[in-house]
Amino acid sequence: MIPKNNRWMIYGASGYSGRLIALEAKKRGHKPLLAGRNAEKLKVISDKLGLPYRVFSLDTTAEELDAQLKDIQLLLNCAGPFSQTSEPLIQACLSAKCNYLDITGEINVFEALYKRHSQASEENIVICPGVGFDVIPTDAVATVLKNELPDATHLSLSFSAPGGISPGTAKTGIEGLKEKTKIRKNGKLISVPAAKARREIPFADKRRKASLIGLADVATAFYNTGIPNIETWLPMPTQAHMQLKASNYVRAVLKLTAVQSRLKNKAAATLKGPNKAQREKFSAQIWGEVTNKAGESVQAILTTCNAYKCTIHGALGVVEYVLSNRKHIQGGYYTPTQLVGPQFISTLPGCSDIQILPEALQIKRASA
Repeated sequence: MIPKNNRWMIYGASGYSGRLIALEAKKRGHKPLLAGRNAEKLKVISDKLGLPYRVFSLDTTAEELDAQLKDIQLLLNCAGPFSQTSEPLIQACLSAKCNYLDITGEINVFEALYKRHSQASEENIVICPGVGFDVIPTDAVATVLKNELPDATHLSLSFSAPGGISPGTAKTGIEGLKEKTKIRKNGKLISVPAAKARREIPFADKRRKASLIGLADVATAFYNTGIPNIETWLPMPTQAHMQLKASNYVRAVLKLTAVQSRLKNKAAATLKGPNKAQREKFSAQIWGEVTNKAGESVQAILTTCNAYKCTIHGALGVVEYVLSNRKHIQGGYYTPTQLVGPQFISTLPGCSDIQILPEALQIKRASA
């Protein structure tokens, strides 16, 4: 139960994920303060849910942002791309002593927020980015695998999440086109060509071909497990794999502001995000593998509800956990599993327990 005096805010409440989280929060009896920069959109959802709202842009002074959060105990940032929103909001949270959560999946954001650990500790606030589908399920799988093979030196993770994407997810992907793929090697983040390699992944429902692509876990799984070598893989058909490889040769063009703006505007105009029926129909699959210097390996699988449904319930679950247990949580940076434990994912609707894959069903790394 969240104490009544613990007021919390959803920033980006009129976006796809923020709106769904606000709706579920209302169903649970919570009264978050809705916030964002678009007064018209906020009023619509405020009137629908009977929740208060506050309008403010992040393009303002630090003093103004501090004032917007001075009466808030916890901020849930749902406004992406988070590369643009996380920095001003985390600075304001530190000044206002407000706990910070978000639903980012952006590697650079995790890296930047991780560097705020000492400040968060000094100000005694919790910083926990990635409390949605990115990265609650994969973070939990990484933890379980590390526990199974404590001397693991290499970690691979992948997920399959059919059912469509939201405009915000698309915009984040477009941002990612500006950079090479990131992997973790000997404890350091390094850049390699996108889709450099390909392998088959034995998900719970079927085997899928996946391409090497930099996902958030190359940052978060390292903070959580300390495993020094991490690669992440995303299932995609051969044509998409080839198109991703081709992007390596036009990256200079993809970095251009005009190109980025055009692609993001198109995503905003054409994508609406999965509807309720789609969110109920499709599930997601998580897979992970660890190996050690002796060549021993362990693989694990997990089935979750639809990625956006996972984000809704996961984010709200972490909000409830932090506000209900704040006096007992030391200030600092956390990955979701460091904060709520690897078993948390299995308490969410439609999510299974994490299962260790029998060796007979495992697929070892194969060349492209």
